Amino acid sequence: MRVGERDGGSRDSNGGRAYAKGAPVSALPALSIDDFKGTFSFDDFFKSIVADVVPSLNDDESRLADGNQGFGNGSLEDSAGKGNAVLVGQPFAEAAVLLPLCRDARSELVELCYKVDSRLERLKDEVSNYDMKHEQKFAELDNGVAGLFESFSRLDSRISGVGQTAARIGDHLQNADAQRDAASQTIDLIKYLMEFNGSPGDLMELSSLFTDDARVAEAAAVAQKLRLIAEEGTVVYGGQGKSTTNVTPGLEVAVSNLQDYCNELENRLLVRFDAASQKWDLPTMAECAKILSQFNRGSSAMQRYVASRPMFMDSEIMNLDTRTVRSEFGQGGLPNLTKGLQTLYKEITETVRKEAATVAAVFPSPDAVMSILVQRVMEQRVDNVLAMLLPRSPLTNPIPMEDGGYQQYLRMLAGAYEKTQDLAKELHSIGCGDLDVEGLAESLFSSQREDYVEIEQASLTQLFQHKMAELKAGVGQPFDAAIISRGNSRNGLTPGNTTISVTIVGEFVQWNEEAIARCTLLTPQATMLATYVRAIFLCLLDQVSQYTTDGLERAMDLLNEAAQQRNLYSIGSTVSRRVAAAAATAAEAAAAAGERAVRGFMVAVQRATSNVALVQQHFVNSVARLLLPVDGAHASCCEEMATAMANSEASALKGLQICIDTIMAEVERLLAAEQKAIDYKPIDDGNAPDHRPTNACTKVTAYLEHMLEAAYGALEGLNKQAFMTELGNRLYKGLLAHWQRFTFSASGGLRLKRDVSEYAEFVRSFKAPAVDEKFELLGTLVNVFIVAPDSLPTLVDSSLKQARTEAMRFIELREDYRSAKIASRLTALAH
Repeated sequence: MRVGERDGGSRDSNGGRAYAKGAPVSALPALSIDDFKGTFSFDDFFKSIVADVVPSLNDDESRLADGNQGFGNGSLEDSAGKGNAVLVGQPFAEAAVLLPLCRDARSELVELCYKVDSRLERLKDEVSNYDMKHEQKFAELDNGVAGLFESFSRLDSRISGVGQTAARIGDHLQNADAQRDAASQTIDLIKYLMEFNGSPGDLMELSSLFTDDARVAEAAAVAQKLRLIAEEGTVVYGGQGKSTTNVTPGLEVAVSNLQDYCNELENRLLVRFDAASQKWDLPTMAECAKILSQFNRGSSAMQRYVASRPMFMDSEIMNLDTRTVRSEFGQGGLPNLTKGLQTLYKEITETVRKEAATVAAVFPSPDAVMSILVQRVMEQRVDNVLAMLLPRSPLTNPIPMEDGGYQQYLRMLAGAYEKTQDLAKELHSIGCGDLDVEGLAESLFSSQREDYVEIEQASLTQLFQHKMAELKAGVGQPFDAAIISRGNSRNGLTPGNTTISVTIVGEFVQWNEEAIARCTLLTPQATMLATYVRAIFLCLLDQVSQYTTDGLERAMDLLNEAAQQRNLYSIGSTVSRRVAAAAATAAEAAAAAGERAVRGFMVAVQRATSNVALVQQHFVNSVARLLLPVDGAHASCCEEMATAMANSEASALKGLQICIDTIMAEVERLLAAEQKAIDYKPIDDGNAPDHRPTNACTKVTAYLEHMLEAAYGALEGLNKQAFMTELGNRLYKGLLAHWQRFTFSASGGLRLKRDVSEYAEFVRSFKAPAVDEKFELLGTLVNVFIVAPDSLPTLVDSSLKQARTEAMRFIELREDYRSAKIASRLTALAH
């Protein structure tokens, strides 16, 4: 169908389609717009318009749905499936019937479209008109709302103005009422004031307000106001160097009577308060305390309440405090002092906590009452206990060691101070108002801390002197197992003959550490603490220096005794064999004594070194940091430490020199006793020469090795190096002197060279380069006994040029010195 057909045909007066005459009228059912509302199905629509014309269409569709009928070229198959086709006229014969229906349906649909368009136009016009009216209404409403807001604003301003006016009226009325009340009260006060301004001391004619016990609170308030009024008129008259204070003329009697009445009323209230307190009537107590707070802020009631507490009035409680501390102290000595104070302070804390609950329920200002109560506890109960424990002026009344000495006093002081500070913190946590209870606790020890550092010094001195007396008496000799176990006990070193103990110096350090810890506790000011700590540490330096120096000197005394014993048994060469044997035995005994003395001194040096290390470690751990607040204190203390140890060091050096003398004396004895002339001038018996070290060399090196075990363990660093160098030099000189007494053959020179090699090998363990050089030179020097006489000038002028003097002396010891005329050979060399 062409689109242009939509406009074909004429229309009726209603806009409908008008058909031409003679056109066949179809059987198309009437169409309505409502048919197209909701869900629209074209198939259903088509069926509705052709159902009456082609009724078999519905049956065919049913058959097609079952799969038994095919629709292709316009033929139909029956549902029985027999295959015989039924032809209904020509192909698609129904088209002629359906075509008019479709045309009519199209016309109807076009007509419906025009109707829908027309209706839409009308609706559009109606909506436009409605929108215009709606906008007009909104404009009118906006104007109305603006007017309302303006009206509300004017109303709010009006209400605000009315409210301010009402407030001003209310203020005026309130002021007027207040003035009326004030005027009424003033009238009453004037009336009462005139009553008090009658006869002096006459309080009998007063109003019922001042005599009625039920109105005591009101009477107290009025009396205070009257006193204030009467005393505000005080004026001062002065002239001619004099001044007098008088109340306003006419009110002198009132002031006097008011004072008497207030005193009488306050006493009456205090009596009532005491009576209620004895009955534990807390409401009555609270009422009286509230009224009494108008009299001097209630201080009289506060003082009366605190003073009436049993712990301040009952002497049995005070005696119980002393018994509590003493009983604990007496059971186990000083350690139970802390327990005794802790028990007492715990009881005091519980009592104050209970009183705090009562005070909070009774007094309007409980903090003020607690301040008075806690202050009274500290100044009375606590101070009494401290006075019993800590005697006054211990320096003027020395405490003997039998009673514990100053150390026990200081320990009691520190323990009491610590526990009292804990008590102060507990009381502060309970509540004590503005009272500085911790500062008050500090003040309780002010007298003890005035000479505290002097007592610490006296205590350290007393302990030191007592320990020295014990050592002198042979009581409490320490046993330093750590040092004895390093092999010294097998060489005769026992606890009984030691002269210095690390254990004893450890005690000195412990005393000092305890004193510094106590000083830190008792001295909160950093600068004062640094000063005190320095003084205490100097005591330790003095003690260690004196003890170490004395010990080293005692060890040196043993060395000197051994030297005297050695010299005592020196004999000449022209004695009998029996005397010589006895002298040899005595010399060996003296040598053994010297060996013990040397070893003892080495142990003393080792312990002295350990003691110095203990002091230095104590300084680093406990002292140094406390000296920092004072400029120069640390450096000064280090200088004092170096100075204190200087005397000990000098004694140690002196003793080490004596040790070297003792060792060399034994070396010389061994050389003299063991070295034989035949060693260096053997008999030519045709046997092979002996290349072993001589017996004297073997015994000397063995002895030195044996003795140096103690030196290696006792000495360290530069001290060890200096000692070994000095010993090596002395050994070198001693050997030179020893060999000057012998004559050497060529084979003897070889034997000597073997001894020198042995000595040189031994001294290498000294790790002293200077000594090694000397013994290397000595090894070259003994070549003068080995070379031929003709080679001596060359040897001396080359290898021994630096030791020509020693070489010339050794050459004179050659066996062939005279026979080979060696002197003449060296004459030119000498010049």
